[in-house]
Amino acid sequence: MNRPLLFLDVDGPLNPYAAQPERRPDGYTTLRVPQDSGTSDEHRGLSARRRPLRVWLNPEHGRSLLQLGYELCWATTWMDAANRWIAPVLGLPELPFVDFGDALLQDRPDGVHWKTGPLVDYANGRPFAWVDDEQSDLDQAYVTAHHHAPGLLHHVNPRIGLREEDFRALADFARSLDTPRAAG
Repeated sequence: MNRPLLFLDVDGPLNPYAAQPERRPDGYTTLRVPQDSGTSDEHRGLSARRRPLRVWLNPEHGRSLLQLGYELCWATTWMDAANRWIAPVLGLPELPFVDFGDALLQDRPDGVHWKTGPLVDYANGRPFAWVDDEQSDLDQAYVTAHHHAPGLLHHVNPRIGLREEDFRALADFARSLDTPRAAG
């Protein structure tokens, strides 16, 4: 069986942007990304003064993610820029990314997050886990209705980022996929 996909959001899970701004979390390093570095419009719009974007990353997260047994894939507004700025700090290889195209940052009338449909399409029937800080019950309902393989939507608090219990939950989900299903 192919390894399941792990869709990675940057801001929230990997970069706890909502943490107290005067106190970098333990184990994290600070990265300053120029506003004109090719990150998304969302990031460029954060400051009219064009100050570099402050990103906190924990270099240990890369090794932990690689040990989970997933095929890693960026699912972030950073898209391919995550390979330039985020992956090297985490010790990750260049990863595929979901190109959100016209869906990028576009609110949906049904309340489903704008990432959800493109992620289901990208998975194309493969099991996946998605770590993000913006999913809701509407997204889970969408995945259940439109994706006919296991899908874990794992919410990460943007004040604290990925923690040991998050890695355990992701590992448990991946292991559950290896369990032979009883014939019905």
